[in-house]
Amino acid sequence: MTDYPWRHIAITGASSGLGRALAEACAAPGTTLYLTARDASRLEQAATACRAAGATVVASVLDVRDQAACTAWVEGMERLDLLIANAGISGGTGGGAEPATQVRAVFETNLMGVLNTTLPALARLATQEPDSQGLRGRVGVVASVVGFVAAPSAPAYSASKAAVQRWAEATDATQRRHGIRLHAICPGFIRTPMTAPNRFPMPFMISPEEAARRTLAGLAAGHTRIAFPRRTYWLFRLLGAVPRGLMACASRAVPAKDVSAA
Repeated sequence: MTDYPWRHIAITGASSGLGRALAEACAAPGTTLYLTARDASRLEQAATACRAAGATVVASVLDVRDQAACTAWVEGMERLDLLIANAGISGGTGGGAEPATQVRAVFETNLMGVLNTTLPALARLATQEPDSQGLRGRVGVVASVVGFVAAPSAPAYSASKAAVQRWAEATDATQRRHGIRLHAICPGFIRTPMTAPNRFPMPFMISPEEAARRTLAGLAAGHTRIAFPRRTYWLFRLLGAVPRGLMACASRAVPAKDVSAA
């Protein structure tokens, strides 16, 4: 565990994948972790691992689509130095049109779920005393490099990630004057249960542990946009510049993403 400066850290979607890797990377004596997820069993396993590393853990089963529950969760914290809004779901077209129920679920989780946790966190941070560097706290929003492309195989997912990335980066510009930082975390492909069902090539895939290390290093360095691996980031920036008609034609040669993969 690297000695990060935050002592009160909240992470959503902490039961597996990047969320759990972030929790375990931050776990240390003197650190309080506020961890949430929907799966109580997996959440408790993550909490147990973090407690074994010496951290104090407050684990809460939480659905980020529940605005009132999210607000109560944030308001119940002793202090908040860093919130990482990581909870999210994925889904694709399955080769046809993306189901309406899936579109709504993806936006309600990946966009509204992020706002349900980050907005009360921003209000909470505004009331805290700044540290020696004049900073009241940080909020990291997990987006994706896919957000830089209007992906025909996963329209709702790519759009939801684009929305939270743009929102975090734009909001950071105004929140800095209040001693609060926002960060858009844009990882490439990570070896997690979410990517396991994918039937298309996933270049430069990294482990959750490596993704957590790069995320926390970027936060500590104060980067507004934390995108990695760099090769994947620039690949998707290039794909985002491809004419839409050509992208539509090319997408027919790529295996469809499964309709649902949470």
